[in-house]
Amino acid sequence: MSRRKQIELSSEDQDKFLAEPHTASLATVDKNGFPHVVAMAYLYKDGAIYMTSYGKAQKVLNVRRNPKVGVMVEAGRNYSELRGVMIRGNCEVIEDPEAVRMTMRGVAEKEGHAAAVPSGAASSAPKRVVLKVTPLKIASWDHSKLGGKY
Repeated sequence: MSRRKQIELSSEDQDKFLAEPHTASLATVDKNGFPHVVAMAYLYKDGAIYMTSYGKAQKVLNVRRNPKVGVMVEAGRNYSELRGVMIRGNCEVIEDPEAVRMTMRGVAEKEGHAAAVPSGAASSAPKRVVLKVTPLKIASWDHSKLGGKY
């Protein structure tokens, strides 16, 4: 069995991992063709990644120009502990304040905060959008499966 297959997470383990409170790195492509990578809070629901952002943010402008994105969620400090999921997919910009509020509420709940969205964040909902990433290709890893052999 290849090392890649040894460390791959099952689809069920990927779902469990993505449902945990981690930070995602969202990679978009800027107008000059360079990667633009930002840390994002996210919600994993129904096989898609949901995030919110101000509609005028650079990442949103990049997605409007090119909807192909990458999302990486990773955990662990040492190489032998690294677990993660990398998603390549298409990103849709959803301009609906209610969808923004629902996504913000879902992120807060996932991160263990009260179901209520902080008032400052809630008041910004009309200026925000939801970024929905639909996976096209997924790679995953769990280096702990190697038992220290790397």
